[in-house]
Amino acid sequence: MTTTFIPQSLTQLDRSRISDYKANLDFYNGEQWPEKSKNRQLVFNYAKIAIDKLTSYLTEGLNFACEPVEATDKAKELARSAEKVIYDVYLANNLQELDYETEVDAAILGDGCYKVTWDAVEKRIRVTSPDVNGLYAWWLGDDLSKVWRVASRYTLTQEELDQLYQKTTAKKVVTITELWTAKQFTLYMDSDTIEDKPNPYGFIPFVIFPNLRQPKHFWGTSDIPSLRQSQRELNRALSQLSRILEVSGNPIAVLEGVESAEEIKVTPGAVWTIPEDAKAYLLDLLAGGGIRLHVDYIDMIYRCMHDISESPRAAYGGIERELSGVALEVELQSLLQKVRRKRTIRTAAYAKRCQMILALHKVFAKQDFTTIDTRIIWGAVLPQDRARLAQNEQILVQSGVHSRRTAMDELGIRDPDAEFVRWLDERRQILEMNQQLKASSTRGGARERATAADMENASLTE
Repeated sequence: MTTTFIPQSLTQLDRSRISDYKANLDFYNGEQWPEKSKNRQLVFNYAKIAIDKLTSYLTEGLNFACEPVEATDKAKELARSAEKVIYDVYLANNLQELDYETEVDAAILGDGCYKVTWDAVEKRIRVTSPDVNGLYAWWLGDDLSKVWRVASRYTLTQEELDQLYQKTTAKKVVTITELWTAKQFTLYMDSDTIEDKPNPYGFIPFVIFPNLRQPKHFWGTSDIPSLRQSQRELNRALSQLSRILEVSGNPIAVLEGVESAEEIKVTPGAVWTIPEDAKAYLLDLLAGGGIRLHVDYIDMIYRCMHDISESPRAAYGGIERELSGVALEVELQSLLQKVRRKRTIRTAAYAKRCQMILALHKVFAKQDFTTIDTRIIWGAVLPQDRARLAQNEQILVQSGVHSRRTAMDELGIRDPDAEFVRWLDERRQILEMNQQLKASSTRGGARERATAADMENASLTE
């Protein structure tokens, strides 16, 4: 397989996908006018704000939990150890920041990717996010979930090549291609093979996921195309209104019945000399309420953009009335549905990333956690009334509908098992203290009763 692979052939693959990546990224960065002009071309980059806002809602409260396969103490301890490994990797790689950046990138381009590898120098698991512009994947037939080969392409300078692969070259920049299958790993520098060996991990260390799934397609869809037309129309309408207001502030002089005119300028206190039958006046572009038509049209485009992006004005804090609970949820229903669609895809991607972390831990740390089930916990999208939520969970637990563990999950507690153990320990200490206080109180009452009896006997003797 590797002998027939030619790295240069990748430049002929997925040209339309790579071209769409560039167009979407340029649009996100503000290059939104289809043609350049000498006239004023304003850009109100609503597309960028919509993507950043949605990503903030999407990644809110992301956590992980490991479930024991059996209800034994040993299995529970193993699950807690696996969870600690995942969170150690999470902190060491600053994945909170990386996840947000990757989600923004996926929303712009349409696809995202994580790479999970072992750093032989630092002796730890590394999680990175490769640029999907240099990523290529092959799958089996019509089963898009069975990726059997992945190629990753990127460039290195002379110094970077020496640091990473201890290779030297006369070129200033070289193209590196990594070719991965479950059994083999091959490394190319330009067209030369510099390394070819069995895959040390036993799996392809890439988690490729779409921003939103396009049915029957491996690669995903971006959030940009749906916003492109309305964003351009908003820019055009606002630029036109801006030019009208500018001209109205510097009015045009209109002369009627004048064959020629020189030095006719609109300045304060200016005096014009014109023929007796001629007329002179200033062109008022705002007369007749025409400006209102422009403003109403811009408002309509603005509403369309909110509808198309599925991000109501309420998501930006622009609520003219106070809403809470179900009313706020109804107001933001379109945003919740879009976040839910994305989280459905991300749950599988993040679970796969956790499984790769545990698999590498097994290979290099000789501790097997691969039998542990990983669960992805998402935070609430809407603001929560913690007091009301705690009351509801208390009622559900007392009535037997929810377990304490489920209640802790709903309240956002990261490790319900450890929290329950701490609660049991506190409860045991409180019971012991109560028993000690009760015993002390009982002994003190006996002494008081004995003293009272002695005094009574003394008085009787007297």
